[in-house]
This record gives sequence, C-alpha cells and structure tokens, in this order.
Amino acid sequence: MSGLALVLVLFAAAVHASWNLAATRVPGGARFVFCYYTVSAVVLVPVGVAHLVVTGDRPRWAWLLAAAVTAVAHVAYGVVLQRGYAVGDLSVVYPLARGCGPLLSVLVAVAVLHERPGWPGFAGAVLVVGGVLVISAPRGPGDPGRRRAGAGYGVLTGVTIAAYTLWDAYAVGELGVPPVVYLAAGTVLQSLMLAPYALRGGGRRGDAGGSPRALWREHRRAVLLVGLLSPVAYVLVLFAMRLAPVSLVAPLREVSIVLGGLAGWLLLGEPHGGRRLAGSAIVLAGITAIALA
Repeated sequence: MSGLALVLVLFAAAVHASWNLAATRVPGGARFVFCYYTVSAVVLVPVGVAHLVVTGDRPRWAWLLAAAVTAVAHVAYGVVLQRGYAVGDLSVVYPLARGCGPLLSVLVAVAVLHERPGWPGFAGAVLVVGGVLVISAPRGPGDPGRRRAGAGYGVLTGVTIAAYTLWDAYAVGELGVPPVVYLAAGTVLQSLMLAPYALRGGGRRGDAGGSPRALWREHRRAVLLVGLLSPVAYVLVLFAMRLAPVSLVAPLREVSIVLGGLAGWLLLGEPHGGRRLAGSAIVLAGITAIALA
C-alpha cells in the first residue's frame, strides 16, 4: 500500500473518530443525520462547483447516477442502523456492523473485483477486523431476543457498509468521478431523501428535539462539527481508494473504532481499558501488515 494512501486513511480515521465522539452526545436519530447531511451539502456544493471550474471537468450524467446509488446505500445504512439500535443492544449492533462491513468488502473485492492484496494485505485486513471486534465485543448478560435482533441488524448494517464502500471505490476509480464532486452530489441527495421524514411535524419516540429546528437550536455546535468533519473524513477515503485497493482501504478505515474506543476510555472514563489496549495492539499489527502489502 502506498505511503500516501496509508496516511490519508489513518488521518481520515482520526477525523472520523472525532466527529463520532461529538455525535454520541446528540439525540435526534434521523433528524440529526438530516441536519448534518444538510450542513455537509451546503459546504460541499460550492467546493464541488469550484473544482469543476478550476479543473474544467464537465459533469456527466453517469456521475449523478453514481451519486444517487451511493445516496441510497448511505440512507439505507442509516435507517437499518437506527432500527438495529431500536430493537437490539448497541454493544451487539455496532461491533458487528463495523466488523462485518470491511470483512465483506475485502471478500467481494477479492472474489468479484479480482483484487489481489497479497498475503500480508489479507492478513492485515483480518487482524484489523479482529482487533475491532475485540475492542467492541458484547459484554455481560443481556436479553437473548435483543441480542439475536441486534446481531441480525448488525450483519445487515455491515452489508450496507460493504455495498457503499465497494460502489464508491468503483465510482471514483473506474467511473472517474472526482471525489469532491461525488461527495457533494451524494450529500445533497441524502439530505433530500431524508427531508420528508425529518421535516414532518412533531417527533417520534426516541427522536429527542422534536424537529430539526429545535435540534439545531440546542445542538448547533455538534451539528456543525459533524457536518464539517464527516465529509472531510470520507473524501480522504475516496482519494485513498484511487491510490490503493478497496480490500486494503476498507479494513484500515476501522482504525477509527480503535481511536474512538481509546478516547472513550481515556477521556470519558469508560471501562475495559485492558481489552481496548489488546485490541489496539492487534489492529496495529494489522496496519503494519497492510503497510507492507
């Protein structure tokens, strides 16, 4: 894996962990997602237009179609994940989603896209996913029904992660869609797709804040932070997928879980520091193997 691609993905992981840390403190479910998607769109559209003007690239209908596909996949990811959190435990849904997503991406990239990361790269991918699961494995007793439901939705969420990861790699690699333009169009479409639900009057149970306006008024700083940092993190990943195989980039992205887990332990006082350190060591070994691939 090239040094530049490695740096891009690791920096993206740090940014991703930062905005997720901010997002954990904000209620609102889909309405919160709509708010920060909208902020991202407002920021990215001028950047995308400027890119087209400076480079002289002419937009193509294929670019819009590609952005529409990723928008559907990202919204499906958000809806399935929120449903998983409603019927299952966070400690089951989240690690399975983040572990299955990159693992499926690697398997499909090798089997369908005919990528050949080599044994060091493949071993590194397995180590990264394994380390993520060690850090965020379910802990303690719980309702078996919620665990089964959480496991099902966790795996289904992982499928959506793999879907948008593989499609995005194809869009920026094979179709040649400029990453900034691609992300700008995608966030606009994602915001529009969520608008009918988010702008309905009142709030459903679990949607604290009641409306996007109320959520914006009470959590403006977090919405802005997530809306700005989320696209920065992902556009770095899109550029990295132009430089390196998705079978290496996808698992390496999950370093953000390590950083988030360590931040939760060191900054928020969350338990299981020993497990987090052990998982981090496994992930570090995986990163080393990927770097040598």
